[in-house]
Amino acid sequence: MWHLLLKEFTLELRRKSVVAGLGLYLLSMVFIVYLAFALRQNLITPIVWNALFWITILFTAINSVAKSFIGEKRGLDIYIYSIASPIAVLVSKIIYNFLLCLVLSLSAYFLFTLFLNDPIQDKLIFIFTLTLTAGGFAASLTLLSGISSRANNSHILMAVMSFPVVISILLMAIRITKNCMDGLDPSVSYDKLLVLAAIDVLVGAISYLLFPFAWKN
Repeated sequence: MWHLLLKEFTLELRRKSVVAGLGLYLLSMVFIVYLAFALRQNLITPIVWNALFWITILFTAINSVAKSFIGEKRGLDIYIYSIASPIAVLVSKIIYNFLLCLVLSLSAYFLFTLFLNDPIQDKLIFIFTLTLTAGGFAASLTLLSGISSRANNSHILMAVMSFPVVISILLMAIRITKNCMDGLDPSVSYDKLLVLAAIDVLVGAISYLLFPFAWKN
């Protein structure tokens, strides 16, 4: 598992254009939002900020995690299949994608703060929400990437399958972020954080059970 995780980081460092492309994609989305509201800053209410932020996170996460299996060279999976277990492959991909989604989420928060404003009052709960959401996105989208890579038109299938799966994670994250903006007591968000953590565990368990069958096919 450690060698597979090291392989992911090594390949990412060699393909600097991929990382730069994701960064440019994220920066472009935030800058377009800034240009759209440049003359009407008063229209960026906390609710609008919340919606725009999580839309940006959603599409950035889908574009970043989709390449987990879809972007690999044909035949590489056969080689890895002969030297590693499917669980080791899955866990290494999820850990790497979790770190990638977390870095992109924190970068998006920094860019939104830089170009727009920062309505978040309870930053500790918000950062914890970003971490749990990144874990849920990584677990669910990694499994979907592995399934989609076995089909034709994999990028289209990935986009179609991903939204219904991540909608529950996204809804909980939006509700917790709204509490963080309103400055409510952290205890108000504890039950929602537990639900979000439970969804992450459930998605991870489903990925653990289903991935070996997709990997074998």
